[in-house]
Amino acid sequence: MPYTHGGDIYSHPVRMDYSANINPLGLPEGVKRELEQCLRENVCAIYPDSGCRALKKALAAYHQVPEEWISCGNGAADLIFALTAAIRPKRGLLPAPSFLEYSQALSQWGCEIDFFPLEEEDGFDIDTVRLCQTLHEAQKKGRPYDILFLCNPNNPTGRSVSREDMVKIGKKCKALGTWLAADECFCDFLDHPAEHSLIPDLKELGHVIVLKAFTKIYAMAGLRLGYSLCPDPELNRRLEQVRQPWSVSGLAQRAGIAALREKDYLKETARLIGPERERMKGRLESFGFQVLSSQANYIFFRDRKNKGESSPVLYDRLLKEGVLIRSCANYPGLDPSFYRICVKTREENDQFLETMKEIITVTGGKNDGTADYDTRNHV
Repeated sequence: MPYTHGGDIYSHPVRMDYSANINPLGLPEGVKRELEQCLRENVCAIYPDSGCRALKKALAAYHQVPEEWISCGNGAADLIFALTAAIRPKRGLLPAPSFLEYSQALSQWGCEIDFFPLEEEDGFDIDTVRLCQTLHEAQKKGRPYDILFLCNPNNPTGRSVSREDMVKIGKKCKALGTWLAADECFCDFLDHPAEHSLIPDLKELGHVIVLKAFTKIYAMAGLRLGYSLCPDPELNRRLEQVRQPWSVSGLAQRAGIAALREKDYLKETARLIGPERERMKGRLESFGFQVLSSQANYIFFRDRKNKGESSPVLYDRLLKEGVLIRSCANYPGLDPSFYRICVKTREENDQFLETMKEIITVTGGKNDGTADYDTRNHV
């Protein structure tokens, strides 16, 4: 299967990777110490607990939910595929654009997929009323959806849905018998995560599963650790049946428990991401790009001069300079003029922006969203 995501630093020489939305603070110090301790204890030489019991206990205490609600996996992507294997949906609804793994997992089981288009003129925001109407109309026509995936905040747009609206969608899904998979992997990067998370409403809604991961917020992409929270015992039982044994390594389990204790790390992350995101947004706009007001740790923008092109011109130019960004050309509903970049530390961002400045000149000082590529020093 071709690699279609960010973070592919293996196919090309890359000196700056701005394609993967990982916490720029890196692994928390407490997690590093725990991994060092694991090596001293020879954890790698023994089978991990396939039931992830200690990790589930720690997660249950962290989220104030019963342990029975939690399933663990080899990253959130592992659980997305496990969820589709457990439900075997016949029809699924996906916002477009959104995370590509949803359609890949659904297609694996021959699921018929409908896309719910997010409109550029609406800032790619989810229209809750229109979404609920779409679910209702499908039921009315005798073609109900078995599952709806909602990434909150959405990837690649960075736009989020309020908890109030997510509850409305969850209630509609419950009434129609549609599973709502709420992907909250980037929720902890929001300025006020609690105002968007469905976890406190899981018991009331019932027909909802929340997906979370340590990958992004704790910079644990290489360790692979994700989990889900769901109050439905039958779905949790099926998730355990379809997943592979020992899918979560002993190192990942111990690292996850240690990460949950890193409260100061999360505060430091919040102090960094918000201001840097807004600063980078302003600089990109000064270069002539159309920038969406992302609320996460990444920025979604458009090079309108590249509109209509068959290839991502900016991506190609930056890659020649050893800088990797995420072309969004393979997202449903987008074209090669759309891009996504992550937010890093101020020093790293300055280096990235300087590289951008070297190859971009704003055309004639116009504020029309167009940009030209300066090739004077780049043959």
